[in-house]
Amino acid sequence: MSVQQENITELPGLATPGLGPTGRPKREFPLPPVLKSHGPARIITLCNQKGGVGKTTTTINLGASLAEYGRKVLAIDFDPQGALSAGLGVPSHDRTTIYDLLIGSAKDVSEAIVETKTPGLDVIPANIDLSAAEVHLVNEVAREQILARVLRQVSDRYDVILIDCQPSLGLLTVNALTAAHGVLIPLECEYFALRGVALLVETIEKVRDRLNPAIKLDGILATMYDSRTLHSREVLERVVDAFGDDVLETVISRTVKFPDASVAASPVTSFAPEHPAAQNYRQLARELVARGAVA
Repeated sequence: MSVQQENITELPGLATPGLGPTGRPKREFPLPPVLKSHGPARIITLCNQKGGVGKTTTTINLGASLAEYGRKVLAIDFDPQGALSAGLGVPSHDRTTIYDLLIGSAKDVSEAIVETKTPGLDVIPANIDLSAAEVHLVNEVAREQILARVLRQVSDRYDVILIDCQPSLGLLTVNALTAAHGVLIPLECEYFALRGVALLVETIEKVRDRLNPAIKLDGILATMYDSRTLHSREVLERVVDAFGDDVLETVISRTVKFPDASVAASPVTSFAPEHPAAQNYRQLARELVARGAVA
């Protein structure tokens, strides 16, 4: 994409003056307070059964933004594609991964934790081995709670644990929902992405009823928003109409900086710290703190 095209992508669009893309008054969320101590962690699952909606990008950049604000963050790569690990520059082969912890071949979670280049942000990597986990776990007792038992070992060390799920509603995702206190749903501003949200919310409600009564919806995050297109604006309007205050005020715009940062194996907050994309994710971190989803 040329510089000229990138500049066009960043045009402010046709939003009503004084209102944000969601139709609510624009506001800046305050800086999070300084923490005097760390832990226990609040666990947030980033989930959507549709692929390519920004789950991994959000996990990386939300985690990096929270770390900038003094939070200790652990990101869990829970997708066999290992995109989160790659996006943070963490090799995922020939090392202990989340798969080893799930099946019990590794007992100590500390063996799998890797520090990233972003201070305060650690990751437990994953690779293609994780695709076999559902087969291994299917006959386990309380198989939906295995990830929760794993994370219990390290929750006191962190303020936030972010779980980046695969695009599926299978056993791994159910494990992530069972372990979580909250769910963040990244939603691409595109019609086919919108169609699956009701099914995902239904799944969350089933997990709440049967496995994890404490889980709550922390918010729906609109991603890949392009204010120049009527389609993006209409989809976002429909999401707000359907889910109201569950839709976060922060909206993540489409930009070439995200794939550029992925190639550099760096959060966009480090790769282009002054870019609007980085500012959007810092705004998201502040909003989640203001909502009480993060300490």
